[in-house]
Amino acid sequence: MRSLSITVISFLMLFTISCNKEEKKEDPKTDPTTPSDVAFTSKIEFASGDGLMITADHYHVNKSKPVIVLCHQANYSRGEYLEIADSLNRLGFNCLAIDQRSGNTVNGVANETKVRATTAGKGTDFIDAKQDIVAAIAWAKNYYSKNVILWGSSYSSSLALIIAKEDANVETVLSFSPGEYLSPINVQTTITGLNKPAFLTSSKSEAAGVTNFYNVISSTNKVQFIPTGNGVHGAKALWSSQTDKAEYWVAVKTFLGV
Repeated sequence: MRSLSITVISFLMLFTISCNKEEKKEDPKTDPTTPSDVAFTSKIEFASGDGLMITADHYHVNKSKPVIVLCHQANYSRGEYLEIADSLNRLGFNCLAIDQRSGNTVNGVANETKVRATTAGKGTDFIDAKQDIVAAIAWAKNYYSKNVILWGSSYSSSLALIIAKEDANVETVLSFSPGEYLSPINVQTTITGLNKPAFLTSSKSEAAGVTNFYNVISSTNKVQFIPTGNGVHGAKALWSSQTDKAEYWVAVKTFLGV
């Protein structure tokens, strides 16, 4: 009788273990061999070239998708991209929207990098922000193991064109309202010969100046989009509140191939 009880108990234990193994195998949440890549949005920090911590919003879709580094205009913050990054996510792009040390507050989002730079006594001129953009590119390249799409607005779009020429980790550049904002650096001279896919746009009134940059880019894959409406300065041309947003979005999506 005692031998039978042991046999029954052993059978029940083996049965239970077998069932648990089957349940674990069927549950992807507990199976370490099942890939998991869930979309999320989070605020992160990483170091710039001089050690200053940069704040950024990371809009992740999937590691297999392209990644865009989003840089804001003067007196703004990563808040410039609250709407834009969401739209780009839906188009299949991961995004990293950064606070450069030259900026302020927009859409209720304070520029935390600017605050840190001021507290630390660091320069906050436009050119000082170049190292922040380069650091963001390096972070995105490391996280996604692929070259990045660099996107700039106003002064950062001039920096984006320069960095795109210099940085091998940039594969494509989008520049919204670039200009000669970086004195004593001459942007047009510096970007001459840029040979990467490039999208340039602006308000209609700024178009003639942007054409000067467009003409010195040597890439065969380059676009200058001039709106039929008046348009506005910088990447905020894509905000839902802007009258001419639709034609800008069509141009951007066509260039990105989506």
